[in-house]
Amino acid sequence: MTLTSPHLGSSAEWTDARLLYALEEVVEKELNRHLKVTKDWMPHEYVPWSDGRNFPGFFEDGEAWDPKQSKVTEIGKIALVVNLLTEDNLPSYHHEIATLFGRDGAWGTWVHRWTAEEGRHGIVMRDYLLASRAVDPDKLEQFRMAHMSEGFESDNRHSMLHSVAYVAFQELATRISHRNTGHQSGDPVCDRMLARIATDENLHMVFYRNLLGAAFEIAPDLTMQAVRDVVVNFRMPGHGMPGFERAAAQMAIGEIYNMRIHHDDVLQPVLRFLKVLQIDGLGPEGLRAQEELGLYMNGLDGEASKFDEKLAARKARLAARAAG
Repeated sequence: MTLTSPHLGSSAEWTDARLLYALEEVVEKELNRHLKVTKDWMPHEYVPWSDGRNFPGFFEDGEAWDPKQSKVTEIGKIALVVNLLTEDNLPSYHHEIATLFGRDGAWGTWVHRWTAEEGRHGIVMRDYLLASRAVDPDKLEQFRMAHMSEGFESDNRHSMLHSVAYVAFQELATRISHRNTGHQSGDPVCDRMLARIATDENLHMVFYRNLLGAAFEIAPDLTMQAVRDVVVNFRMPGHGMPGFERAAAQMAIGEIYNMRIHHDDVLQPVLRFLKVLQIDGLGPEGLRAQEELGLYMNGLDGEASKFDEKLAARKARLAARAAG
């Protein structure tokens, strides 16, 4: 990939304010494209309301929750809770991007539109979980209170460019996590609901990915460094929730989200689309970041291969145990 746009000043001259101004037209273009292709949908149409009944409490006829009441698989329940708790921190996400991107012009319009679309995800997932009785409603609320009370601070809150790079990957990661959760939930209703959410997440990824591509055109060295930093230090936004490490390990074994998926289905598609590792014309810092990014990706691929081997061995042991 050869850059056709000139470097508009040195890296030292690029501030967040200048980058926001320089990318405003791209944001407006991507916003208009997004509004043309996205389709509004009604969360209540994806919830099996006929499965619902009263819980104990104020209702005398309330029926206590029991894990046997749901057809959702165990790994599906774990992933659904993680995914929902992640969506629950939307107020913190909104605050962060509104602070970084601003509330005016095309940037502000996008911030509010994105927030409104993301709000549907938490609504429909919680309504589904309660109506279908997939998880303990008391524990779900306790987890929500604990997670939201902690708030959320992104690792990339110090930089608008780092934040754009992060969400380009994170929106795709969220889409993959939702989609795989639906596939392994054991419930076609859940699968259909999460497929609809995943469609939104994919459109959000395209917006940020295209914006990241534009950033490479105007500030390639800084953008390369931001991408390097984000990829090397990537963490999902739910990392601070109660029991996340254990849940993430179970989701990895359950093939909902693991190193192989992260490498092949999240990082590689964005890097390949933007031809990040093929960009030339970089300065010393940009070139160093590009080289470090390439080395990291090779290392991650190796680690993912080791994980694949362990997962295959585990499956073989379970199959042998079941056969015996």
